Amino acid sequence: MAIGCGSNKTSEKQGVPNNWPEIEQKASNQTVTMMMWQGDPLINTYMKNFVVPTVKDKYGIDLEIVPGQGNQIVSTLISEQEAGAKTSQLDMMWINGETFYQLRKIKALHGPFVDRIPNNKYINWDSPFIRFDFQQEVDGYECPWGNVQLAIIYNSEYVENPPETLQELENWVKSNPGKFTIGNDFTGMTLLKSWLTFFAGGPEKIKGEFNEEVYRQSSEKLWAYINRIKPYFWNGGETFPSSVAQMHQLFANGEIWFTMSNNDSEVDNKINQGLFSENSRAYVPTYGAIQNSHYLGIAAKSDNKAAAMVVINYMISPEAQYQKMKPDVWGDHTILDIDRLPQEWKVKFNEIPGRQYAPQRSEIQENALMEPAPEYMIRLFSDFRTEVMEK
Repeated sequence: MAIGCGSNKTSEKQGVPNNWPEIEQKASNQTVTMMMWQGDPLINTYMKNFVVPTVKDKYGIDLEIVPGQGNQIVSTLISEQEAGAKTSQLDMMWINGETFYQLRKIKALHGPFVDRIPNNKYINWDSPFIRFDFQQEVDGYECPWGNVQLAIIYNSEYVENPPETLQELENWVKSNPGKFTIGNDFTGMTLLKSWLTFFAGGPEKIKGEFNEEVYRQSSEKLWAYINRIKPYFWNGGETFPSSVAQMHQLFANGEIWFTMSNNDSEVDNKINQGLFSENSRAYVPTYGAIQNSHYLGIAAKSDNKAAAMVVINYMISPEAQYQKMKPDVWGDHTILDIDRLPQEWKVKFNEIPGRQYAPQRSEIQENALMEPAPEYMIRLFSDFRTEVMEK
């Protein structure tokens, strides 16, 4: 499946040669600056100890990673536009969802480029969870890098039967005050999107472009539900964790008995690291959980587009995706269609050790929910503060 089809003339004007050997030649000895979230030690180690030295060895490219995500990426590129900068300080970025939406609106992304990357032929474009980013066709302006599903993590020593419905959750929270909370961050808002989908009446009700009336009606029910159980949250609902790392720390310390992760296999990583007890388990409630992909984009004003394309091509290669999918490395699910890979790689992927403490992907796929349009996420972030935190 071709995702976009930019012309050769357009590519030449944007500083990208017309064929892949020339692109690799131009990429050699270049420096690529990548902005990405650096909030997880395993991800940082994978990038620093595997990707960075490999692209240097294979292609002579120096990959420099700088911290930043979401609004920081958007504000950096907007500031450059307002200053009239001819080139960007960023070459590539780790993005998805509302960040992709905002960057497309200000025309800050280079593309389409994905159809020109050789390893594009292995991407599982048949999956709507990869082809669509928060209901948006990626259109070749970002390249999928990994695919994850939100999972709830609980301590099975104290929680014998984790709640499967929102009514069961309400009953549990009221019976176990102080042991549950929601993070005021991307992961917390991803959970709330699952709840919003439930209160909207199901995935079909929230599908497509942002609908103000659907949001108003479903969010009223959402805020009423949360505020009803908020007094029984950790710290009496007076404060909320600002990051998933803080949630994990509270969970590891036993202050709360539930945490959550956008990576459905992260519980295995944390147990292997000795951060979570072996009583930790992950599951997806019957009402469902958001599954999404995360992507790599190239700045429109980057003067190292060819080198960024070479780095991205490697990051979606079977070699890099295989390493990233190992539970003891990152456990990030691949965006490749295993059936399209050469036989030797099919065998390798099929031999990746299975999960011990998280459900298999095949078990939770039926409860996977599509991401709603990006405006829902933006509104949830804003309204969670005014309708819950400040009340």
